[in-house]
Amino acid sequence: MKLVNKFKDKKVLVLGLAKSGTEAAKLLNHLGAQVTVNDRKPYEENEQAKELEKEGIEVVCGSHPEELVSEELNYLVKNPGVRYDHPLVAKAKGLNIPIYTEVELAYLISEAEMIGITGSNGKTTTTTYVGEMLKGGRRNPLIAGNIGKVACKVAREATPKDEMVVELSSFQLMGTETFAPKIAVLLNFVEAHLDYHGSMDDYIEAKSHIFRNQTSGDYLIYNADDPLVSKVVKEAKAQLIPFSVEKNLENGACLSEGWLTVFNEKLIQAKDMSLPGDHNVANALAAAAAAILGGADIEQIRHVLKTFEGVEHRLQFIGDVEGRKVYNNSKATNVPATITALKAFNQPVVLIAGGLDRGLSFDALKPLLSEKVSALITYGETKDKLAETGRQSGVPFVDSADTLNEATSKAYSCSNKGDVILLSPACASWDQFKTFEERGKAFTEQVELIKQQK
Repeated sequence: MKLVNKFKDKKVLVLGLAKSGTEAAKLLNHLGAQVTVNDRKPYEENEQAKELEKEGIEVVCGSHPEELVSEELNYLVKNPGVRYDHPLVAKAKGLNIPIYTEVELAYLISEAEMIGITGSNGKTTTTTYVGEMLKGGRRNPLIAGNIGKVACKVAREATPKDEMVVELSSFQLMGTETFAPKIAVLLNFVEAHLDYHGSMDDYIEAKSHIFRNQTSGDYLIYNADDPLVSKVVKEAKAQLIPFSVEKNLENGACLSEGWLTVFNEKLIQAKDMSLPGDHNVANALAAAAAAILGGADIEQIRHVLKTFEGVEHRLQFIGDVEGRKVYNNSKATNVPATITALKAFNQPVVLIAGGLDRGLSFDALKPLLSEKVSALITYGETKDKLAETGRQSGVPFVDSADTLNEATSKAYSCSNKGDVILLSPACASWDQFKTFEERGKAFTEQVELIKQQK
């Protein structure tokens, strides 16, 4: 890691712990800063605070005393989940104290070049794709960021022989000042996190931090099919590399006569991809362009496109059961995500849906239910509402269950060879599970049990 002197002997407040705040505090302490951490969880319950205190870092827990922010403070590093209208953040902003997220720290210390990936949808799949494609190439890939591995921790261990592939949320990017990845990927914009950002314009501005500091020696891979993306990248100084599933491109990545084509080289036919759906073709094109620019081997890219099983709980192929292909899309916690999943398949779909009732309508599902779904099994709080939506849509077979396990068994029982069995709930998981990951794991385990019984 680069031993930067920017923070030496400076007073830094780390606001909010969790994984990113904890690792940021450790790094700043290592760089010689005078670090104070502040977290709302009481000290008695706060193992991370106790761990940091043992390293000589001052900890303040249980509340957010206003006096922690004063003119003597040099920097505030906040957990990405802490909003900018938080009293301490707002006070720091009023005093013109620089406010960072740990991604800025990672960039400052990293000896490895970075590939940064952002967008409203598809970040995790594209990041994972790139990481797999880079294996065996010019540099060793290190996955980090919003995907679960704290960027500044990974950066501490990175060398010039590595390449950091970093998934970036709008929350993380908003807290950067000099961050400039060698390769940036901007996938798409849809309305998201407006409760945090306040407006769509502010959300787009936060995402745009991924390319703001890039120069003509850097690359920006962008979605030429997204009008908002295409508009905002006109401000970029980096070399623009478009990708598209709708039009042929002379430079960049596109779907040409059924082939995934990147920099005028045909990789594989779309029908041979392991992941279904146009959205995954788009993700794959963006990933392949980034991987090639990052020094990947072309044959490795082709291999990944044909074999990649997807990210856990995100339209993840979990196996073939007696001729039925089974997919875990537990991450689909809303109707638009389930619509995207259904669009990915051309075979009859046995859909499992249900979960927490937020009082929302499911009417937007009706066209896809009519077109794609041969059977609908609903469960949880929304089972009756979803079942009625299915009947109104003319789904040939509709049934309900109390639990996901029961719904999974019913889905298999009413399926036929050649069908897709898809868990894509269109609802949050909190009526029966703590997280969508827990829900997806329960589904996978039930499918495995059905397999064993056959």
